[in-house]
Amino acid sequence: MHCVREITKDLYWVGGNDRRITMFENIHPLKDGVSYNSYLLLDKKTVLFDTVDWTIVRQFVENVEYVLDGRTLDYLVINHMEPDHAAAIEEVLLRYPKAKVISTEKGFYLMHQFGFHIDPANQITVKEGDKQNFGKHEIVFVEAPMVHWPEAMVSFDTTNGVLFSADAFGSFKALNGAMFNDEVDFDKDWIDEARRYYTNIVGKYGPHVQHLLGKAPVDQIKFICPLHGPV
Repeated sequence: MHCVREITKDLYWVGGNDRRITMFENIHPLKDGVSYNSYLLLDKKTVLFDTVDWTIVRQFVENVEYVLDGRTLDYLVINHMEPDHAAAIEEVLLRYPKAKVISTEKGFYLMHQFGFHIDPANQITVKEGDKQNFGKHEIVFVEAPMVHWPEAMVSFDTTNGVLFSADAFGSFKALNGAMFNDEVDFDKDWIDEARRYYTNIVGKYGPHVQHLLGKAPVDQIKFICPLHGPV
């Protein structure tokens, strides 16, 4: 059964939650699970931003199929190759073999290292400042090396002000229906897990995050769509 949420016009959350996991990356204790976020843009072309951990791939596939509603997938943007966000790449491409994959040069290098078989004809390698138009929406790609892997990038939708921020921001804990930070008591129920996430996962790369923010169009950002936790 599908479980999706509309983020803003044309954009949907199609990720999922793992409430059974007790250790994140076999290091960090979890008492309330974790979410794996993926987002699907419906424009003249359809665009999926990142995938999910293998543990929730069945739910993820159902969500994607529901939102597409008979349409095919035209593009898959991979901002970050860590397995909890990239494990379902080939599963997506098995279902949508004509989809073009957009990532950085290092992103495709890691796909090869991980044994993913991407048709070279369907690869679009982007670098700092490159843009891609999908209809009404234009996406700008910003390289984010060592936030917190060397291949990472973020994607900014100049049309609706959405920043797909990879792992630069986020939080532990599964989502329980509420998708946005203003739908919950963030300071009471989320801030500790958000701080713990940042400290343990991204903290030592703080200067790289600051550098990224220096490049990002901060005054234009209306939504931050992270790969873990609420928008």
